[in-house]
Order: sequence, then structure tokens, then C-alpha cells
Amino acid sequence: MKFVDEFRDAGMARTLATQIAALCEPGRRYKFMEVCGGHTHTIYKHGLEDYLPETVSLVHGPGCPVCVIPMGRVDDAIAIAEHDDVIMTSFGDMMRVPGGRGSFFDSKAGGADIRMVYSPLDSLKIARKNPDKQVVFFAIGFETTTPSTAMTVLRAAAEGLTNFSVFCNHVRVTPAITAILNSPELNLDGFVGPGHVSTVIGCEPYEYVARDHGKPIVTSGFEPLDILTSIYMLMRQFAEGRCEVENEYARVVPWAGNPKALAVIDKVMEVRETFEWRGLDWIPESAMRLRDEYAAFDAERIFDVPGVRVADPTACQCGEVLRGAIKPWECKVFGTACTPETPIGTCMVSSEGACAAYYNFGRFSRERVKEATRT
Repeated sequence: MKFVDEFRDAGMARTLATQIAALCEPGRRYKFMEVCGGHTHTIYKHGLEDYLPETVSLVHGPGCPVCVIPMGRVDDAIAIAEHDDVIMTSFGDMMRVPGGRGSFFDSKAGGADIRMVYSPLDSLKIARKNPDKQVVFFAIGFETTTPSTAMTVLRAAAEGLTNFSVFCNHVRVTPAITAILNSPELNLDGFVGPGHVSTVIGCEPYEYVARDHGKPIVTSGFEPLDILTSIYMLMRQFAEGRCEVENEYARVVPWAGNPKALAVIDKVMEVRETFEWRGLDWIPESAMRLRDEYAAFDAERIFDVPGVRVADPTACQCGEVLRGAIKPWECKVFGTACTPETPIGTCMVSSEGACAAYYNFGRFSRERVKEATRT
């Protein structure tokens, strides 16, 4: 298949649904986690749950990088941004993420110079144009976006820029999967593996999931037939008594990853000892920081960062959503006090957030709300 409409063919989707149902063992239920928030949006945009038998269920994982940022990291960034000589830059979906003291938008309204950028290279342009200001890039994302931050640091070093730094919040997907596997409240049968992350790290890092935990994982693309095919591949493994890592997204994902991207990450960054995740607490070796050689570009070493830890609002159940413990519609403020316009938690903010997916595509309960009946 070469064109997007071929990956959305309803007839092929029904065929895959029939094949999935045929592989279900009588009396058994299957629960799979889609790790990536992009998969969650595809599932609910296209109503893929309606194609699956009742014995096959999907739960969401912590694959939205904006969603997993704890409130304290937002407060730390705001503290940096409030310096008179600082310009804080950020991707757009971080601007509304709530911290304990409000969001970037709130701080910007209060006088802080916080600007939205589309790339860390945009932050370099701002630094060049404002030599009397310290320009800080709020770096966020899984391994997907980490190489671009690393390359920007190398560019800044090559140019000798002394007014650019990075507040690094890049996280790693495999420690998060391990935390999910070790969670006593979940009983998963397998994983629909992340697609974008895997374009960088490949499929090899997931082999421990099958080998050590006995859970199959299939790296998946983002179109409807990608996801249904990945579920079919998982079901076929169970039917054949296998437990492996497979790559449905082979047209994009190399098994061993992208060596150049991995090399630039390794050159500029190192693994943190531990990092706090919303809903998953502190996870060892789950995030990156700049190496000592690039300390001059590390905002956490340049500025006095408070290191705040803030508890989530008691009404918000984003943590349970990120762990796959509940569905978004089971949160007591979902769709009422918490909406994309007035988010209480991060899962309702990000374009990859599970709560935003449910809200935008009419899943206010277990049953899907038809578009014609929505007001």
C-alpha cells in the first residue's frame, strides 16, 4: 500500500476484524496496551474498538510526553522564565499544561517572556536576535524528539552561542513500559508498541518485554489498518504459542533503529539516575540530561531551579489514565469541569492525550456517541 486511503479501507478493516475474532480462544479475554498517544487518537477517531470482539480490550499507556510531565517541572520552568533577562521557548502543546502555579500562558499573561516555537532551531534564531537575553528551550518528548534537541545543542556549541540553554525533559519509553509491567493493578496480555519512538530506537530495546516478562509487543504504524493488523499479529502469536517482538511498521521503523540519531543523543546526553513521571512516580533511568561537556547549555545548571514537587489536583485522575487503570470517561471531572478549553489535567491538553481523544471523538461513556447526536 502506498496511499493513505488504502490504510483506511473499511472492507479490509472488517476482514481483519473477522480474523481477529477467529483467533480468540473461547472463554478468554485479552487486554492490550497501546503505548503511544497517537495510536489512542487513531483508535477513537476511527472507532476501531467497534471492530474488535468484546473479549479484546485496549487500554492507554504513558506514551504522551506532555501528559507525563509532573506539575513541579512546569513550576521549575516558570521560575526560570520569570527572570528579567530570560526568554523561555516551548512547543505549543506545553503552553496550557497546568503546574502548581498555573500554565505558561498564565505566566506569560503576568509578564514573563514565553514564546511558542515549532523547533528547537527556532530558539537558536531567537538567541541570535537577542544577545542580551538568555534563551531557554523547554525540551520535551520521548526519543522521537531527543535527536533534534541534541543537534541544536551541537549547533549552538559550534556557533559559540553563550545565551542559549536547554531545560531538558526528554524521557525514555522502555523504563516507562517496565514501570507498567511492574504495576500490580494491571494484567496486560501484550503491547501495541510505539511507532514514532521506534523510528529512532528500533525494535531491539523491546526484546526484554517478551523475553523477561512474557508479553508480546508489536510496533505499529498510526493508520487504522496498521493498528488492526498489529492486534491481529498479537492474537496470532497467542494462537501459535509464541511471545515475540514484531514490527508491523517496517516501512518506517528499522529493526536496529536510526544509528545517526542514536549517536547524536549519546554524544550530547546521558541517562538521569531517576525522573518523576505524572501518574508513575519516580522511575529510574527514565530520562535524559546534558552531559558535563555541554553543561554551559544546561538550564538546570545555569539557573537556580527550585526542584519543586507538586501533588496533582485531587479531582484529576490523569495518573490512573496514564497507567491504564481507568478509562478517561471514568474520571469524575471528565467532560464537565475538565475539557480541552478548561483542562485540569495534562491528558486533556495535549494533542496526544487520551482524555482529549475521548472528548474530541465522542467517547463520554463505554458506548461511542454518534456524531449526529452530539450537541
